[in-house]
Formats: sequence, C-alpha cells, structure tokens
Amino acid sequence: MKNSGLAAVLSFLLTGLGQIYNGSIAKGLILIVVQVVNAFLMVILIGFITYPIVWIWSIYDAYKSAERINAQLVQRPYGNRA
Repeated sequence: MKNSGLAAVLSFLLTGLGQIYNGSIAKGLILIVVQVVNAFLMVILIGFITYPIVWIWSIYDAYKSAERINAQLVQRPYGNRA
C-alpha cells in the first residue's frame, strides 16, 4: 500500500520524488530533469510559468497514482493469480 498523502508531500518537496516513491522511477527522473530545465528557462521568463505548472501537476499525479495503486491492490489482494 502506498500513502497518497506522503506521495503528494514528497512531490511538493521535490518534483518527481512522489513518483519515485510510487515506483514510477523513470517518470520521476524525467520530472526532475524537466524542472531543472524550467529553472534555467526562468532566465527568459517562460520558466516562471512552466515551473509551477509542472510542480502542481507532479503533486496531483503522485497523489492520484498512489490512490490508483492502492485501488488495484484492493481489487487483487493476492497478486496476479489467474
């Protein structure tokens, strides 16, 4: 079981960390790289728009992904039995 609140807080602290906690390591690392690029884009002002959008989406996605993982575990409590 994943704690959806913890996933959201982790993404609040560092974009992508909640996704890594949820097991989506590639997605989390991509989000971290995107935010580094957004930080550099603040030099030409577009980063001030894109950075918070990606940050807020990351928090929302981490929360919803954890809920989705938990819902799947409730449906299949004993794994992938046929």
